[in-house]
Amino acid sequence: MTFFIDYKKLALLTGLLLTGLLIGYLIYALFFKAPAVPPAETTPPPVSGSGQLPAAGTGTGAGIIKDIGSGQLPGSETGSAAETAGGQAPAPSIDKTARGGVTETTRLNQAESFAPVLSGNGADLQYYNKNDGKFYRITSDGEISALSSKKFFNVQKVTWAGNKQKAILEYPDGANILYDFQNKKQITLPKHWENFDFSPQSDKIVAKSMGTTPENRWLMIANDDGSQARAIEPMGDNESSVYPAWSPNNLSIAIFTESAGFDRQKMYFIGQNNENFKSATIEGRGLDFKWTPSGDRLIYSVYSDGTNLNPALWIVNAKGEDIGSNRQRLNLETWANKCAAAGEETLYCAVPKSLPEGAGLFPQLAKDATDTIYQVNLKTGSKSLTAVPEGEYNVQNIIISEDERNLYFTDNATGNIHKIKLK
Repeated sequence: MTFFIDYKKLALLTGLLLTGLLIGYLIYALFFKAPAVPPAETTPPPVSGSGQLPAAGTGTGAGIIKDIGSGQLPGSETGSAAETAGGQAPAPSIDKTARGGVTETTRLNQAESFAPVLSGNGADLQYYNKNDGKFYRITSDGEISALSSKKFFNVQKVTWAGNKQKAILEYPDGANILYDFQNKKQITLPKHWENFDFSPQSDKIVAKSMGTTPENRWLMIANDDGSQARAIEPMGDNESSVYPAWSPNNLSIAIFTESAGFDRQKMYFIGQNNENFKSATIEGRGLDFKWTPSGDRLIYSVYSDGTNLNPALWIVNAKGEDIGSNRQRLNLETWANKCAAAGEETLYCAVPKSLPEGAGLFPQLAKDATDTIYQVNLKTGSKSLTAVPEGEYNVQNIIISEDERNLYFTDNATGNIHKIKLK
């Protein structure tokens, strides 16, 4: 008897059997098989009923990530940025000379110093001491000596001659005297003269002659002893817009400003002999200015609505046919009187860290502002942070030594003279 095997049916039956066994095993594994118990050492700690993570235990700290405040990964902090044992970052290092950071600032005296100026030797300073009414010289090491034994009490304003051997002293009652420190000689000048400046040779003066009526108010020049006075230009009712300022190149003796719109003025340069100089446009009001050492350019500050009534620093050509050209904003919010030029291409300025709106219009709003020192390249207009004085100072009367090694300033709060080493 012969049997015939149907291999197709056999394969089909085998497949159905295997499929059934697989499905059965899956049902068993999912619903009936007991779960495996993990080893004891990997069992997680119990969770408290508060829903919080377990409290951290006491450890050695070897695995703790420090909050160094720098956004760096652990291990990338340097010695200066690492935390101290007390949990605070150490104070920044103080540089002996100016490198753009916090810089050692040395107080040279404890007097209420007024009208400091660089001495004729280019290294020492001369100043008026409001406490005792005398004039002194002080060295970069703080050694002090009197310029004269004579006392001048209650001086309101001091204007130094370029040679630093003479000064005009103005008093609250209108009295004016010229004192020659070299020859110990005193000369009385008319009471109706005010706002003086010396010629570059220190032998002549320019001033406002303030008569009792507008018709008798003149810009005038004279010899430094008051002789040979000569009227240059009538001021009339515009005396507040006339600024006596003898240029170092001896071309101009004063500046006059005239409104040319709400936030714009024309600036005119006045010579000794009715010269017809070109004018320059300034974008703002509240003019404050300084000549560069050559007198070829003018550094000035003005405020406007565009600067939130805060001072903006500018520079412009101020000689001959170039007057008004190459006007450039230096992008610093400070006053020209807080700056000092070191040659024709370098300017140092005290710049407030912050200014309240309207400080240009009302400078007293900034009397407590803390300043930093910037250096400006007057050729390119670029600027850089030179020094952050050690301590908080409202910087006044910046003076640069002739060799550009030291920067001096007075603190507005005390009048004390301070020094920062630039080199």
